[in-house]
Amino acid sequence: MKLGFDNEKYLELQARHIKERVDLFGGKLYMEFGGKLFDDNHASRVLPGFQPDSKIRMLATMKDDVEIVMAICAGDIEKSKKRGDLGISYDEEVLRLIDIFRGMGFYVGSVVITQYAGQSAADAFIKRLGALGVQCCRHYPIAGYPSDVKHIVSDEGLGRNDYIETSRPVVVITAPGPGSGKMATCLSQLYHDHKRGIRAGYAKYETFPIWNLPLKHPVNLAYEAATADLNDVNMIDPFHLDAYGETTVNYNRDVEIFPVLNAMFEKIQGCSPYKSPTDMGVNMVGFAIVDDEVCQEASRKEILRRYYTALVDKSRGECDDTVVRKLELVMQQAGVTSEICPAVQASLEKAEETGRPAGAMVLPDGTVVTGKTSSLLGASAALLLNAIKHMAGIDHKLELIPASVIEPISRLKTEHLGHRNPRLHSDEVLIALSISGLTNPLAALVQQQLGNLRGCDAHFSVVISGEDIKLYQKLGIHVSCEPKYEVKKLYHK
Repeated sequence: MKLGFDNEKYLELQARHIKERVDLFGGKLYMEFGGKLFDDNHASRVLPGFQPDSKIRMLATMKDDVEIVMAICAGDIEKSKKRGDLGISYDEEVLRLIDIFRGMGFYVGSVVITQYAGQSAADAFIKRLGALGVQCCRHYPIAGYPSDVKHIVSDEGLGRNDYIETSRPVVVITAPGPGSGKMATCLSQLYHDHKRGIRAGYAKYETFPIWNLPLKHPVNLAYEAATADLNDVNMIDPFHLDAYGETTVNYNRDVEIFPVLNAMFEKIQGCSPYKSPTDMGVNMVGFAIVDDEVCQEASRKEILRRYYTALVDKSRGECDDTVVRKLELVMQQAGVTSEICPAVQASLEKAEETGRPAGAMVLPDGTVVTGKTSSLLGASAALLLNAIKHMAGIDHKLELIPASVIEPISRLKTEHLGHRNPRLHSDEVLIALSISGLTNPLAALVQQQLGNLRGCDAHFSVVISGEDIKLYQKLGIHVSCEPKYEVKKLYHK
C-alpha cells in the first residue's frame, strides 16, 4: 500500500502541540476528543499510513499527565443506543473502553452521566458503576442551553452539575459516540474550577475536517460523506478569516456555536482565549501528510464506499433519500464515479456471466480477481480463497480444500445449527483451509498471504452477510456491496 501519511511525525507534532496548549493555560487543560481514541479506521482509510490507534499512542507519550473522563448521555442509556460498528449499547461501550484504557496504563478518573433527569436506566447504570468501583457524576439538563448564556453560566445552570474531581494536568473528555455531552462537560468543569480559583483551559481535538487543507479537498469531503446522516457541512471559518485574514476549514456546528462558547468563556473567565473555532483545535494531522495524491485517491475511494453503504441502508429502510442525495453531491464535488474502483464492474460482469452473486477484489499489484457463488462456497468465501491463491502464485482452479472437508461443515450447519444455506462463509472457509494445511503444504502457504490483503478493495453484486463483512474488516479489506439481496425478503441477518 502506498503511504500518504507519516504517522511517527504526527505523533511527535501532536504531543508537542498539546503540551504547549497545557502550558498556555497554566498547567490544566480539559480536552474534548471528537471521534475515536483508537480504532479510527476512517482516518486510516483516507490517510494511508495513519494507524488506527494513533491518538491513544500519542496520549501514551504523556500518560502520566493524562486523566480520562467518560461522558455518556442519560437519554442514550435509556434508549439503549448502540455503537453501529460493534453493535453494543453505549453503556456497555463505556465499560469496554474503560477496560481498554486501563489495560494500556491510563488513569480513568470517572464517568459523567450527562442530561440526567432521573431516568431509571441511567440510575441502574450508576448503581452498576458504583458496584464496579467507578466514580460517577451527574450533569443535568440546563434550560436555554446553549443560547441563554446568563442562565447557563450561573449556579442554577452549570453550577448545579456535580464537580468532577481530577488530579492530572490533561483531562481527556471522551465518549462512546456523538451527542454525549463532551463540550458541556468541559464548560461545567471550567465554571467550577474558576469558582475554586483554579486556572484551567479548554481545547478540542477533532481530526476532521482538516483545518489547513482546502475546503473541497477529497480528505475533507470524505468527512462530509462519513457524517452525511448527521448533516454536518464543512465550511470556511469566518471568525478565523476575520481575525487573521487566513482561510481555514471547520464545520457548521462548531462555527454556529462559537459565539455562544465565546460568551461563556468571557463570563466564566473574564475573557476568551480564542478568536475562532479553529483556534480551539489542537489538530496537527494536516502537517503529517507526505503524499497528497495518495491521500486524495484513498479519500475518493472512501467516498464511493460511503455511497454504496448509504444505498444499502436505504434498501433496508435505515436511511432516506436525503443522505443518498448528499453523498451524490459529495461524489460530484470530489470527481468520484464507480470507475475509480475496478472491482465494481468486475463483480457485476461476473454475476451476469454466472447468473449468481459474485464479488471482485483489487489486489496490491492492481490485479482484479473474482469469486463466484457455488454449491459449497458463497461469493465472499470464494473470492477470499481466489485472492490469496493468486498472491501465493497458485492457480485458482487448484483445489486446496477437498470436498471431504467442506461437506461435513455444510451438513453440520443445515442439519444441526438451523442454517438453510449450506454454503460456507468466509470465516468458515478459513477454518477449513487451516485444517487442510495440516496435510497440504500449499494450503498452509496460501494462509500466509492473508496479511497482504490489508487495504484492498472488494465489491459484491449483492449484500453479503454480516459475518462475511466482519471477517473482511478484520483482515483490513474495504468492502462495498450493491444495494440488493440474493433472496427478496424483509429480514436479513
